[in-house]
Amino acid sequence: MQTDAVRVVLLAGGYGGAKMAHGFWLLGRPVELTVVGNTADDLELHGLHISPDLDTVMYTLAGVANPESGWGVRDETWSAAAMLERYGAETWFGLGDRDLATHVRRTELLAAGLRLTEVTGELSRALGVSTRLLPVTDDRVRTQVRLADGWYGFQDYFVRRHHADDVLELRFEGIADARPTAEVLEAIGSAQLIVIAPSNPFVSIGPLLAVAGVTEAMRASAAQLVAISPIVAGAALRGPAEQMLRNLGHEPSAAGVARLYAERYPGLLDVFVLDRADEGLAPAVAAAGLSPRLGSSVMKVEGDRARLAAEVLELAGLPAW
Repeated sequence: MQTDAVRVVLLAGGYGGAKMAHGFWLLGRPVELTVVGNTADDLELHGLHISPDLDTVMYTLAGVANPESGWGVRDETWSAAAMLERYGAETWFGLGDRDLATHVRRTELLAAGLRLTEVTGELSRALGVSTRLLPVTDDRVRTQVRLADGWYGFQDYFVRRHHADDVLELRFEGIADARPTAEVLEAIGSAQLIVIAPSNPFVSIGPLLAVAGVTEAMRASAAQLVAISPIVAGAALRGPAEQMLRNLGHEPSAAGVARLYAERYPGLLDVFVLDRADEGLAPAVAAAGLSPRLGSSVMKVEGDRARLAAEVLELAGLPAW
């Protein structure tokens, strides 16, 4: 009987990545999980460094996430936001009191000279998170989107403008100088399975794979590489992925995501997981050069998260229980 934990690296962004991380965590002992998180939608606001994707994963794994919104902390209060508004500060990016404490502490530790990787570890341990959560880079990268009236920071588009605009172009400011951390490269190099979460391929996964050295490390790894579709039955599981696919010239379907990954990162992925609702798209995925596999990728409740994690392990030929 095999007792060693399976070493899994999950590339994650947003709520889909957080739920997938939680699914692997729910499996317990069989999985030694490292989550590599997106930092390109970080922002500075009220003098604070805010890391929305890292925090969504951290709060979810700590059991304190707001299950209704998918972001922030449950049972939140808003006294600080109300006072900031009275002072005339912009409050379009909602920061509850508990969430605000995270950003205050992060900013304090960064100012003291710690790397974002070290700070993320400190915050995670304080919340009782046993999973290793790593920012893909300690360098500053910011996603910008071109809308009909010009370029905007990602959070301006996503939160302030409610991601209602058509995205015409994307760029990652600072990406040319960004490098993955030693911790990320070590995790990828020692992994048995690398999973791309069902996250937006452009703004959640795209920045991770754009950091120089990440795809090279993935190609050099002996791990199986699996991507999970964030599109089910032609619709995004959450957020603007479907709209972005259409606006940027791709088919808004699971097959469209598979072709996107195959074209941008040829030969990188081994397996592409489709929801069973998209079984008819399996031939199109195979034609793109990826091995299609069927799973249950809609994660409405915790049991769905664990089931998908177990299915991914089994698809990769690794023990799930």
